[in-house]
Amino acid sequence: IKGAVMRNETIFSALLEAIPLAGLLITDEERILCANSAATLLFGDNLVGLAYISVLRHPAVLNAIEVTLGGQAEAKTRYTAALGDQDVTYDMTCRRVKLGKKNLILVCFRDVTDVEQATQMRRDFVANVSHELRTPLTTLSGFIETLQGPAREDEAARKRFLGIMSKEAARMNRLVDDLLSLSRVESDERMRPIEQVELNTLLQSCIITMAAPAKSEKVDITLLGDESSEYFIQGDEDQLRQVFNNLLENAIKYGGANGKITVGIELVDHDATLRGPAICSCVCDTGPGIDPLHIPRLTERFYRVDSHRSRAVGGTGLGLAIVKHIVNRHRGRLAIASTLGEGTAFSVLLPAL
Repeated sequence: IKGAVMRNETIFSALLEAIPLAGLLITDEERILCANSAATLLFGDNLVGLAYISVLRHPAVLNAIEVTLGGQAEAKTRYTAALGDQDVTYDMTCRRVKLGKKNLILVCFRDVTDVEQATQMRRDFVANVSHELRTPLTTLSGFIETLQGPAREDEAARKRFLGIMSKEAARMNRLVDDLLSLSRVESDERMRPIEQVELNTLLQSCIITMAAPAKSEKVDITLLGDESSEYFIQGDEDQLRQVFNNLLENAIKYGGANGKITVGIELVDHDATLRGPAICSCVCDTGPGIDPLHIPRLTERFYRVDSHRSRAVGGTGLGLAIVKHIVNRHRGRLAIASTLGEGTAFSVLLPAL
């Protein structure tokens, strides 16, 4: 009889180990009969034989197991555990299982942390978009009401208000354009581009495009290196143009008037991250620099180092997020280095052909 019991437990353990989730089998005597390796990572070693109440101390989890032991076919709840320096969320399911003459409770834990984080990101994104649109809409509504009422016959006020309204409408247009651009980039991110693009010529074209706004801010843009050199990559020319136009525009806006921007490009024989030859393109400004505290978050949607200044110069907070996704689509990487009082350098490293 003892041998038969041991064989059954061995079979139960093998079946439980095949489940791709953290799993426990609990007996009617309220003790753990089997635990797979994923469960031992979650709850510790030597679980077999212990009372489940001494291992699973979460009230909602204990209640789910208790009602299943009491005869309910299934119970579900959420379980949160601290693993390392982060919280991990699990969907926990309890089911009654009859194996031979044994009535057991199968308890499984499915990691849904990624789903929770994605849901939270969507909530944050909607909240941020709503916040960004609310300010210009409130401004427009207020001025329209004023123009329809007290300022109806005030020519000077009407002219001033219409100018502000035009700027706010343009701001909303920029935000919508960037949201649409971000959506397109994200939808294409898993599709690697197949065109052959020469980066040196593209950079020269971007510098010409940004010459007018640079001149208005009295900023000099210099391309370093030989203009006739050729650097080929596999890429999407329109998206890469968007990347460098964005980086140049940021350098002009935030580098300060009378500043200098240098654009460099070079071949890297072997990059450890990309595991092969790469083309490194760098846009450097001589502006006030960025506190190192902000650098890891610069590519987050709507993240701004200085919200007031960013909005004042027409920033939407989405430009670097778009840059990051485009670089990811090209299997490259974006590096940001900055020294307070000396300037900032944005480097785009892309696999070379």
